[in-house]
Amino acid sequence: MPNFRPRPGGASSVDNALRLLELIGERQALRVSDAAELLAVAPSTAHRLLHSLRARGFVLQDKPNGAYRPGPVLNEIGLAAIGRIDIRRVAHPMLEQLREWTQETASLSLLEGRNVRFVDCVESPRSVRVGNRTGVVLPANCTAAGKAILAALPSSELARRYADGELEARTNSSVADWAVLEAELAEIRECGYAVNRGEGEAGVSAVATALRDLTDAPLASIAVVVPTGRMPGDEIADVLVPPLLRAQEQIQESLRAQL
Repeated sequence: MPNFRPRPGGASSVDNALRLLELIGERQALRVSDAAELLAVAPSTAHRLLHSLRARGFVLQDKPNGAYRPGPVLNEIGLAAIGRIDIRRVAHPMLEQLREWTQETASLSLLEGRNVRFVDCVESPRSVRVGNRTGVVLPANCTAAGKAILAALPSSELARRYADGELEARTNSSVADWAVLEAELAEIRECGYAVNRGEGEAGVSAVATALRDLTDAPLASIAVVVPTGRMPGDEIADVLVPPLLRAQEQIQESLRAQL
């Protein structure tokens, strides 16, 4: 754990701001009073620093006078680091393993605004299968891959992306109502995976889970994509979810080791 005792002669505003970012990254939530105590500064100074960091997107608040949490800029910095590692290179062997475990197509996706882009894919060996989806872009709310990432975002970041509450519908099964999506995202947070049954494309269904970085922020998602006719019903948690979560754990271990 970093040593946050004040330095002789005090610290500059820049140094204190950087130390605040370290604290927020480590604790995931920090109140003004705690920041002031840890930095050995006045509460007004801590508030000013946190306000400046929030204005730049480095931190955010879920509600007025609430605790400060890692903001979207910190997540983007994390994504840049992951980009240098090349998440596709790290995840691809496990996508192949996931394909072997399930005998279905496995994919890797990134969130882009309100959309999700499939950046890697390995096809099922079965004659009837979902084909390679690399490069395909779909509304995040219409895919398991997208919903898994949306469910992992802070509520304030989710509200920023969907400030107008409007959702694009691709099929008759798409979730096009904001309240319905919010309820589904809450369920995803509870169970750890998302499900899509023909919501993005007719005849294509999937189950997905988010990949997270060292601060628990979502980086990407992996999914098992199947023809809707082969999508398990109530037994989905027994058939597709265990190998999916096993792959998630192994990919995250590899990513965190390299970070």
